[in-house]
Amino acid sequence: MHSDVRRGAVLCTLLTLAQAFYIPGYSIKTYRDGEPIPLFVNKVYSDNSELQYAYTELPFTCPPTGRIRTGRFTSGTSISLNLGQVLRGDRITVSDYELAMGSDDEARYLCSHTIDADGLKRSKQLIREGYMAEWIVDNLPGATSFQTLDKSRKYYAAGFKIGEEVPSPHGGESTYFLNNHVTLVIRYHQAPGKDGAKGKKVIVGFEVFPKSISASNRTEDGLPANIQDASLGMALVPASNSTGEMDVSEAADLTIPYTYSVYFREEAKLEWQNRWDMYFVAQDDSSNVHWLAIINSLVISGLLTAVVAVILTRTVRGDIKGFKDGGLDEVKINPKRTRKPKSPRRSGDENGLLEQLGDLDGDGDITSDEETLDDITGWKLIHGDVFRPPARGELLAPLVGSGTQLLFMATGLLILSAFGVLNPSFRGGYISVGAGLFVTAGLFSGYFSSRVYKIFGGKVWRSNVLVTASLVPGLLFATVFVLNLFVWMQASSTALPFGTLVALVALWLFIQLPLVYIGGWYGYNMAGSWSHPIKANAIPRQIPAHSWYFKDFQTILLAGFVPFAVIFVELMFVFQSLWVDKSGYYYVFGFMGAVSVILAVTVVEVTINYHWWWRSFLVGGSSSVWIFAYLVWYFFTNLHVTGFVSSLLFFCHGFLACALYGLLTGTVGFLAAYAFVRRIYGSIKAD
Repeated sequence: MHSDVRRGAVLCTLLTLAQAFYIPGYSIKTYRDGEPIPLFVNKVYSDNSELQYAYTELPFTCPPTGRIRTGRFTSGTSISLNLGQVLRGDRITVSDYELAMGSDDEARYLCSHTIDADGLKRSKQLIREGYMAEWIVDNLPGATSFQTLDKSRKYYAAGFKIGEEVPSPHGGESTYFLNNHVTLVIRYHQAPGKDGAKGKKVIVGFEVFPKSISASNRTEDGLPANIQDASLGMALVPASNSTGEMDVSEAADLTIPYTYSVYFREEAKLEWQNRWDMYFVAQDDSSNVHWLAIINSLVISGLLTAVVAVILTRTVRGDIKGFKDGGLDEVKINPKRTRKPKSPRRSGDENGLLEQLGDLDGDGDITSDEETLDDITGWKLIHGDVFRPPARGELLAPLVGSGTQLLFMATGLLILSAFGVLNPSFRGGYISVGAGLFVTAGLFSGYFSSRVYKIFGGKVWRSNVLVTASLVPGLLFATVFVLNLFVWMQASSTALPFGTLVALVALWLFIQLPLVYIGGWYGYNMAGSWSHPIKANAIPRQIPAHSWYFKDFQTILLAGFVPFAVIFVELMFVFQSLWVDKSGYYYVFGFMGAVSVILAVTVVEVTINYHWWWRSFLVGGSSSVWIFAYLVWYFFTNLHVTGFVSSLLFFCHGFLACALYGLLTGTVGFLAAYAFVRRIYGSIKAD
């Protein structure tokens, strides 16, 4: 009785902790009335470009002065970032904006900033390309609020416009207005527990409403005479000649005043743990599409799996039964009754198939005269060839090893996401945790690669370990390094700092490589290769020609279309999140489950022959070819990305993602097919 009570108390405690856990490593941040709240500025991004820029480095922004101190933060201080944040282009800095919990401020002056002709040109370009700014308060990105079509719910779209382009009514040059005033709306809720009883509050929403206000008609404090009057915006026009056109030969300096308003509003219906729901209302509205796509995928894959399973089961069981009843039991290998062939070929048998059909154990001996071609038929004909080491096995082994490394990483990310450890509040968490899991999985990579390498008869296991450890990291680093040169020339925050590149190399050299070496040593020397139920023939068997759709290239493409055809609806939402919304907030884990089921179906449908090693790997990863083709189509039909560097980044990043996906799914296909082949041929082992 007492033990049950104790177990119940422990369970309740764990449930309470699980409910309170939201941001990894952080507790809920509460604020007293009047307590300062830091506002962080991050970067600007656009749907029309893959290049991002640090907000504080833009030509038209007020540089932080360092005179404002908000708690432990001083304005102008750069916040330490994790690896994921650096890779996604974040550059977070404490701003000069002053916010205090519960204190409204209708108008407040920030600064005046002067820009030259080059700054004006650059500012216009950013506005023309539709760049959005990302600010952060209490780990929430500043958002533009919208309402659903039926006006029943409000949702957030992260970011806000830095300016507006107004086309000329007479067909001339457009006028560009810079948003130099922002209205900040901080929505709060009473803090849970004892903090709420003390009057503390938590932030549950952060809305930004930008506005362009002319620099004229200002008070001595730099504030506009009428904060509500936006009829005259802050036009980026420095000087005009008598014709009203810009005179680029004159000094083109322009002084821009910046102001802001702050309002705090209570949101009684929104709890702190649900504050990110506002960013996903748009996705929730399409949840029926998500579930319909997933259910449709599961139904199709289930029917296909059932059909294939019935066919395989009846074929294999019938062949095994006939083989045991009338074939192998009567034609067991008997050294006393075997004879050596006089010639590798007989009259009427140019390929020597009859000798090979009699050579059940692969040692070159022929069984008794009772065995004929009818004794061994169907899939049993290639029993001596299915475990023959493939051509270029020294390359396949590292690919399989690297695929298991990616598989471990993907599984870990999926589990951590399902338990809420990885969530949108953990900024850069997916990339950072994924990199950690990938490096740790070097043990599995070396282990599986070395065992497969030994199956293929490899002798120099250290070289295999080096190739395995360098395959994926080398591909990623080489591509990122070359792309980084292009991005660095654009002065974009997407460019990785030199220190980050050095840290990545050190991570590979001192952690990843030793782990792969340890796993490879254990897999090759201690575990060894997997044993096979059938001994491979010395001479490859001649396989009759197949129909066109059974040939390697056609089979691989057709098989890869099956998983792609089922997941392409979800891919549309993924692409929209990554390249249209630019938020990266996509958390539909049913998609991952559907992909796993479809991949299993694809593996079951692999055509088995003596080339199955490479075929199973290529079929498993062939859907990546269709995904990349869909990505190219999506680029030209749905996106408005302009510029050579942006297009180069898009296609290179897409290629890397598809290559890693193909490597992972190809490994799943290889391992599943290997287990399947070992299983069915283990039933016909010769005595």
